[in-house]
Amino acid sequence: MTDHPHTTCEELLGSLSAYIDGDLDPQLCQELEKHLAECDNCRIVLNTTKRTIDLVQTPLEKPDLPEDVRERLFKRLNLDHYLTPKPK
Repeated sequence: MTDHPHTTCEELLGSLSAYIDGDLDPQLCQELEKHLAECDNCRIVLNTTKRTIDLVQTPLEKPDLPEDVRERLFKRLNLDHYLTPKPK
């Protein structure tokens, strides 16, 4: 990651959690958003972090995948043992 005039990538990563949670000081938030507009790598880190948080917070009881897609995915990843057998 590269440095930018006002906010460095390292500073961004240190504030990322507060930014995502909406707890960042408004002035620092503006600096961070300016940096994100100029830095592809930091945008990727931000988006990946947000997606990871969303995945972790998704309840396991309600999978978003249709059952047949889930089964194919688990079989492809050699995770068949995690699939519950269907009643016959």
